[in-house]
Amino acid sequence: MVQLSESQAQEIVDKMMMDIPYNINIMNADGIIIGSGRKERVGTVHPGAVKALSTGKRVEVREDSRFEKKGTNEPIVIGHTRVGVIGISGNPDEVRPFCNIVRTTVSLLIEQRNSLEHQAHEASRKKALLELLLNHQGTYSQKLRKEAAPYQIDLLLKSIVLYIKHFSAEEDADKLLLRYPSFAIDEDTHLLIIQNTGDPGPLIRQLLQNRPRVLIAVGRQEASISESYRQAKSSMNVLLALKPASQVAAFGESEFLVKLSHANLTSNQSSTAKLEDAVDMIETLRSFINHNCSVSHTADDLNIHRNTLQYRLKRIQTLTGKDPRNLLQLFELTHGLLALYK
Repeated sequence: MVQLSESQAQEIVDKMMMDIPYNINIMNADGIIIGSGRKERVGTVHPGAVKALSTGKRVEVREDSRFEKKGTNEPIVIGHTRVGVIGISGNPDEVRPFCNIVRTTVSLLIEQRNSLEHQAHEASRKKALLELLLNHQGTYSQKLRKEAAPYQIDLLLKSIVLYIKHFSAEEDADKLLLRYPSFAIDEDTHLLIIQNTGDPGPLIRQLLQNRPRVLIAVGRQEASISESYRQAKSSMNVLLALKPASQVAAFGESEFLVKLSHANLTSNQSSTAKLEDAVDMIETLRSFINHNCSVSHTADDLNIHRNTLQYRLKRIQTLTGKDPRNLLQLFELTHGLLALYK
């Protein structure tokens, strides 16, 4: 059971005593004061707290004595476990309502911290499992199959990995990510693992619905999750490099481009790399490729005059030494563009 630290307990005491005109003590599960308006008492045993912890009931002291001051001591109970005590000095009839308020506040803080630590632990476990799955080679061990089972992943089944970018879980009104084993790579990038179906099409259409920015790359159905992931991630790189009209790239359709992006075809730096600082030139090259070298369609897509497009194409040739209007040289520029995202 998570408990408050001394610094947290003291911070609560300091803030509460700005509004409550009585001394407040917070004790841990051993009855030791960990926060107090009288800081010299921190670290000492509080007799009233020890009694409250042993009985699980409120302990009130109505007369000052050598070892105790008048006041009320309320045990803090979280999940049927006594984790500490709140004590307020003063006439019990006067301080009792304040004691209840402070106890409730501390209980909520402990429960919140419990929840956050549980979430962090679960996130850490899930991240560790994902790393194992994405880097695993060969047959899955029984141990790994057991670790994957709580996440609804059956490692004896073949899997299809969807690599999804620009998708916000907060905007997922239909909770699509909860219907399948899913993992967050970052805030807007997720992996979905699909099993028991050979056609991810219906799910992909749902994911794309009213989401014009979402990009989805699809691996093949494989016995190895890591292999389907590699395919999906490589296909996503093709999407990011070329930015075609389609929001989806399936490895089966982009395999050649994936292999082309990894091919080391020249010993020199890619010509296209010289365009990285010229955003307009990169976008022009992409559009020219996606519109099959059509000057009119490319100009319309970029919303520029044909003469402006011709100027940009010549500028690309000047910067790279390759003429995009020449089919073979355009192929070389395409390879360079893909290589930037491999």
